Amino acid sequence: MVDAEPERPPGRPRSADIDAAVLTAAVDLLIERGVDAVTIEQVARRAGVTRATVYRRFPDKIRLLVAALGAGQDASPPPPEPVDIEQMLAIWARHLALPRLRKLTRRLMTSLHDHPALREAYWNASIRRREEAIRASLEHARDHGRFPPSADLGVIQTILTGAVGTHLTTQPDTSSEDEIRDFLLAVLHQTGYRGGERPA
Repeated sequence: MVDAEPERPPGRPRSADIDAAVLTAAVDLLIERGVDAVTIEQVARRAGVTRATVYRRFPDKIRLLVAALGAGQDASPPPPEPVDIEQMLAIWARHLALPRLRKLTRRLMTSLHDHPALREAYWNASIRRREEAIRASLEHARDHGRFPPSADLGVIQTILTGAVGTHLTTQPDTSSEDEIRDFLLAVLHQTGYRGGERPA
């Protein structure tokens, strides 16, 4: 195996291609075999680089996995302002219509509980911000009369995230964006939501 990355003069950025290859290899292994199969050695072999190349980027497996999950899920930061709740569900549906992302998310659902260090690191790096963004969108909808004043937004948030898990585990990975959006909206309306027009 040959490390394709030459020695870098001070300040020279690392190869983006190698970065992408390492993260893609980690995501592939996670989807195919689970968290335990994602080792520095296996990732290096799959990416076609040396272990030293991986270690220079990620000193340990947890940091490698958190970065890989962010890349695999395109975990961009939530917007600064609350998103309209139907727009939020449309974004979820768009992502959940991607078979690779469905498989990755399903693997996470069954893995994080058994790997508390990874769960904590990923929570701090990504999940916490997303949960806060979801809550902000629900509050925005309630404040604009979309939910009854007495609605328990914590329960509604649990219902919506549970609906995502239900769809991932009961529906085919060929589900279309429209099918997923309609499913999530149907669940949302059962919470007392008074929505407007379905997003185009």
